[in-house]
Amino acid sequence: MKTTTPTAFKNAFEEDVHKGLTTYPKHLLSKYIYDEKGDKLFQQIMEMPEYYLTNCEFNILKKYATDICKSFSDEKRFDLIELGAGDGKKTKILLKELLRQNADFNYLPIDISQYVLNQLKASVNRELPKVSIKPQQGTYFKTLDYLAELSHRKKVILFLGSNIGNLLHENAIDFLRNIREAMNADDMLFMGFDQKKKPQQILDAYNDKTGITEAFNKNLLVRINREMQADFKPDTFLHWETYDPETGTAKSFLVSKEEQEVNIPVLNLKVQFDKWESIHTEISQKYDEKVVEWLAREAGLKIEARYSDESDCYRNYIFKRG
Repeated sequence: MKTTTPTAFKNAFEEDVHKGLTTYPKHLLSKYIYDEKGDKLFQQIMEMPEYYLTNCEFNILKKYATDICKSFSDEKRFDLIELGAGDGKKTKILLKELLRQNADFNYLPIDISQYVLNQLKASVNRELPKVSIKPQQGTYFKTLDYLAELSHRKKVILFLGSNIGNLLHENAIDFLRNIREAMNADDMLFMGFDQKKKPQQILDAYNDKTGITEAFNKNLLVRINREMQADFKPDTFLHWETYDPETGTAKSFLVSKEEQEVNIPVLNLKVQFDKWESIHTEISQKYDEKVVEWLAREAGLKIEARYSDESDCYRNYIFKRG
C-alpha cells in the first residue's frame, strides 16, 4: 500500500475512509452509504418482498397504534423525537393516531441527511397538515442534547427499523446509554429489534435477486469515487452476505474479484486489493428476548411494554429509565 498521510482531513468521511482502507481487515462504515442516491436505494429496499422488516414493523404499528399512542401522550404535552426518520411511512401511522387522540405534541425528526428531512417535511405537511413538524438536521446525540436543553417537555424518542442492529452489542449499549442520559424520568424510548429466525429468510433480506441491496452496498464505492476522485470499479467487487445463527450477526461485504489497485487522490492514497480480499461494510444484528433484556439492563433502561407481529419475526419495545 502506497500512502502519504494527509496533514488534515476535510471531514469525518475522509478520515474514516482512510482509516478503514489502511487497516486489516479493510472496512468502511455503513452510515456513509446514505447520500441522496443511497437514501433512494434504501427506500426501494424497504419495498422489497424479501425485506420483511418493514412490513413486520408496519403491521405492529397498525395493530397496536391506539395503545402505543396512549402510552406516549399520557395527557401531557410532549416532543416526539425520531432518530433517523427516513421517509416517515411507518411514523405517519403513529402521527395519524396521535391526531385522532387529540394529543398535544411536536414532531421533531432528526437525520444527518437534509435531503431526507426536506422530503419528509413536505410529505407530512401535505398529508398531515395539523402535525407540527420541526426537522432537526444533525447527528443523533448532539441534537438530542440540544433538544433536552431547549425544552423540559416530556420526550418520546423513536428509533424504528431495527437500526440498533447496525451496532455490535458493546456499541449498542453505549448508544442506549447515551439516549438514557438525554432522558428524564417520564421520557420514553420506542425502538424496534429484529428477532432471530430462519437463517435463509435473513440472508434473502440482504441479498435480493434484483440487485437493489448490491447497488446499495456498492454506493459506498460510488460515493468515494465522486467525493474523493477515486477510481473504484464497482463491477469488480462482489456483494456478499453472511449470517451466524449463534450470535445473530448478519454481515455485508464487498469482495474484490481480482487483484487490483485503487487510487484515491484526495487522500493521497493507493489501496492494493488481493483477489478475494474483502471490505466489511455493514452489520445487521438479530436479537432474542434475553439479549434485549440484557442490553436494556446494561444501559440502565427498563422494558415497559413489548409488541410483536403475528409470526414474532420482529418486536417493538417501550423503554424508560431504570
